[in-house]
Amino acid sequence: MLVGVPKEIKNHEYRVGLTPAAVKEFVMHGHKVMVETNAGTAIGFTDEMYAEAGASIAASAEQVFAEAEMIVKVKEPQPQECKQLSRGQTLYTYLHLAPDPTQTELLIESGATCIAYETVTDARGGLPLLAPMSEVAGRMSVQAGAHYLEKAHGGSGTLLGGVPGVAPGKVLVIGGGVVGTQAAKMALGLGADVTILDRSLPRLRQLDDIFNGQVKTVYSTVDAIEHYSASADLVVGAVLIPGAAAPKLLNEQHIANMKKGSVVVDVAIDQGGCFATSKATTHQDPVYIVDGVVHYCVANMPGGVARTSTMALNNATLPFGLALANKGPKQAMMEDIHLLNGLNVHEGKVTYKAVVEALGDQLGIQYTPALDALA
Repeated sequence: MLVGVPKEIKNHEYRVGLTPAAVKEFVMHGHKVMVETNAGTAIGFTDEMYAEAGASIAASAEQVFAEAEMIVKVKEPQPQECKQLSRGQTLYTYLHLAPDPTQTELLIESGATCIAYETVTDARGGLPLLAPMSEVAGRMSVQAGAHYLEKAHGGSGTLLGGVPGVAPGKVLVIGGGVVGTQAAKMALGLGADVTILDRSLPRLRQLDDIFNGQVKTVYSTVDAIEHYSASADLVVGAVLIPGAAAPKLLNEQHIANMKKGSVVVDVAIDQGGCFATSKATTHQDPVYIVDGVVHYCVANMPGGVARTSTMALNNATLPFGLALANKGPKQAMMEDIHLLNGLNVHEGKVTYKAVVEALGDQLGIQYTPALDALA
């Protein structure tokens, strides 16, 4: 199979779909890899390194999209990329379709087979291709929150860890999954007063054991969200419904009731955001203020630490990518239910139910089970 890796074009996105080490793996399995020139240069992966790994270097993204059988990316394809996809091609990347009708419509029109990293599953019910970036984003959320709490950046001037004689800042983490756990670890490491809200009692028990009682674990209710957000210096939105639009857990009134100069970091922004006042921002212009509350809603947070993120992502995506190339996409998905769960669009049909639930009425689309679409 000819595998193509275009350069990412989203604002300040420096990650790359395959590292030179991953390219070498594909080549060792008998495949050809084409990498757009300078696709990884910004994070230290030069064209020479890709060539040494066995890749050919394409002069343009147009060449990659025109010739490759499988396109491996990081972020969701932008409109001009969607329009270059064609029937018979496989797209393997993050998609986040539920809050994105334009991308969904363009991918349907392309006829391509589109597999979303964020909905591939594992035997434990986890999301193995989302987890590495969730780990990065969870850690970055507190790092960013601490930065924007500084007075010069619009915050209240609060040091999360406090100092002897001054109480630490309060951090509220909504959601106790991968993002929430990593955010709590970072906040606790800085010395903050940390509270985690979650609706799963078994998960709250696990978190209590993980943190040895050093963080407060609270069952998530409307009342709990109102109470803890009102006193928080930093709120991290870390909720996820796989493949679906994120629920709005903080409404406009909750934001208005927060302390002036507090910060909210919406890690769920790729899925539409979990705060009513959230709108996607970029690394170039990462924050805005609503009712005196600083909002950090960067839609590709892990792109800020692109080298670490790229290597962590490749560790997770490589085995599935090799299966797609070795067996062919259809056979690979038919043999692996977890890879099949990653299929979102196939030859004009939407195969992920949560996407249809979010966009069906708007786009006039119907749900087709993945196995039916492949058959």
